[in-house]
Amino acid sequence: MSTNKKVTPSVAHKDIHSPREESVLFTKDNYKWMLIGAVVLTLGFFLMAGGKSPDPNVFNDAAIYSFRRITLAPILIVGGFIIEIYAIIKKQK
Repeated sequence: MSTNKKVTPSVAHKDIHSPREESVLFTKDNYKWMLIGAVVLTLGFFLMAGGKSPDPNVFNDAAIYSFRRITLAPILIVGGFIIEIYAIIKKQK
């Protein structure tokens, strides 16, 4: 009586005695770029915040529609997201 065991190709090609290679998803360089991206994002959101008027009956359009809130902060936020995407897809050397 013969037993026919099917061996899958992935199991057949593995060598049990070879050292197992550990592959890490992100390297130290990836984490450095992620931290830089997070700092740029935080700075962008911080610059966008505020604009509260001391008198609720007075609308201060100069504070709401300033260059810092309308132009600079969104550019920093988009730049932070681009840095984060770069940090995630950056390959190891």
